[in-house]
Amino acid sequence: MNVNEILTQANTNTFSVWFLIGAALVFFMQAGFAMVETGFTRAKNAGNIIMKNLMDFCIGTVVFLFLGFGLMMAEDTVMGLVGIPNMQLFTNFTEFNWSSFVFNLVFCATAATIVSGSMAERTKFSAYLVYSAVISAVIYPIEAGWIWNGGGWLYNIGYVDFAGSSAIHMVGGLSAFIGAAILGPRIGKYTKDKSGKTLVHAIPGHSITLGALGVFILWFGWYGFNGAACTSVEQLAQVFGTTTISAGFATVTTMMFTWLKNGKPDVSMTLNGSLAGLVAITAPCANVDALGAVVIGIVGGLLVVLAVEFIDLKLHVDDPVGAVAVHGANGIWGTLAVGLFGIYDTGSVTKGLFYGGGFRQLGIQLFGIISILLWTAVTITITFIIIKKTIGLRVSEEEEIEGLDIKEHGLTSSYADFMPAGNIYYNGETGKPASAIETTNHNIVPMENLDLDLTRSKKTEDSSTRISKVTIITRQDKLEELKNEMNQIEVTGMTVTQVMGYGLQKGQKHVYRGVPVEINLLPKVQVDIVVSKVPVSEVLKAAKKALYTGNIGDGKIFVYTVDDVMKVRTGETGYDALQDED
Repeated sequence: MNVNEILTQANTNTFSVWFLIGAALVFFMQAGFAMVETGFTRAKNAGNIIMKNLMDFCIGTVVFLFLGFGLMMAEDTVMGLVGIPNMQLFTNFTEFNWSSFVFNLVFCATAATIVSGSMAERTKFSAYLVYSAVISAVIYPIEAGWIWNGGGWLYNIGYVDFAGSSAIHMVGGLSAFIGAAILGPRIGKYTKDKSGKTLVHAIPGHSITLGALGVFILWFGWYGFNGAACTSVEQLAQVFGTTTISAGFATVTTMMFTWLKNGKPDVSMTLNGSLAGLVAITAPCANVDALGAVVIGIVGGLLVVLAVEFIDLKLHVDDPVGAVAVHGANGIWGTLAVGLFGIYDTGSVTKGLFYGGGFRQLGIQLFGIISILLWTAVTITITFIIIKKTIGLRVSEEEEIEGLDIKEHGLTSSYADFMPAGNIYYNGETGKPASAIETTNHNIVPMENLDLDLTRSKKTEDSSTRISKVTIITRQDKLEELKNEMNQIEVTGMTVTQVMGYGLQKGQKHVYRGVPVEINLLPKVQVDIVVSKVPVSEVLKAAKKALYTGNIGDGKIFVYTVDDVMKVRTGETGYDALQDED
């Protein structure tokens, strides 16, 4: 059989199967999104993020089945603006277009997943389920119908978005930006200095490894994302080629740009660069040549860095995973790129500006982008405001600090037998450490009744050469207040260790798979301070001021006598070894 015969047979016999295989690859991208978001955020929220990415698809399936698919792909439309649901899925089961339903369903779930990343670590799980359902039921289906339904008004004027740069990524990115702005930043992300200037603090994710795994999964799934709708081997090969070229050039560009800009290649930003190149090529993947894909990728790689920094450093919108820059900014860029680099002139679609087609296609692309942005901005803003005014959009300060895993899901840690890392928190208004979190524990001891036995400390004060070690074990969220108080009394050094433990209460009780957990080790910090010049009594008073709430879990302080100490660099011992140089 010659090559032409093979291609003919493939086109007639296998592309209906490839259509569904491509849909399966897009579904697998949910795992990629979950890994990227989990890796780029903190370990204490990993279970919550996995749960959200699971429910994206499952909630989306329910609402898309009953409403979304009809609004998007119904044959009868209202002036090309919205489909009229006819419920054929239930009334005409045997003749229903199941391939179209499954294919469009997996894409629908992606738009809601994008929003999850930018609002991670501080959104109520119940609120997330609501806005995810609204996106999958109404917001995405209607605008996607404009583009991909044969009766859609954008489709009929020649608007091109082959696989979803605008329909999915731009919509998800804009929704992510609006959601993150309304929600507000994570505790400690932005603070004010004495002059009132906003300081931006980095909050690193807990696993670059997971983030990288997610990017590789997404890149693999993207061949289905961009290629599933192809109708010939030649077109599929072109899409695979342009997709790979754009992503590769975007990744290299981001790596080199961050290397030149910061002195070292930025790993997490380079991973974002790969995704930026994939997003940017999604709309034009079947309409551009290799040179166009190269330029699209290079611009995407630069754009993601500039957009991430602008959103964070200038707009002060907290986006933990860079979803707005990756999907929003590059979704717009990729859709416009059709009007610049398009190589085909067929029907209502003309060549791009740089290929002799003039401004017509670019104008159509720009008009479509503005229309979709307006629709999305209005509907998602209304959705978030209603949620905020009713069930609430954001978790409490206590829940955010302790982590959504334990507060929202009763999950102590997503990493059994591994110690969760501690975190630094600041008051977002003053830049000072966060205040004590009120709890619901009983048997509160009033502070005025709290009397510390300072007998040992008084002995320390009587001797100018006495060396003592103070060990403090307390909650992680108290570390910054403790450090601040120690600094006020001129304690010059401390050692902080992440530990796990429980007191007489055996930790907070919770149930795992229906079985009560007998003993629950909770994350704590152990702070060791060795003092000689500063009286131990002052250290104890400062620690009490920082740690006291009157509730169970304030912690314990232990005081020890130290026989001797040596400073390795100078060989000094005893009292002299603990003194700072002038």
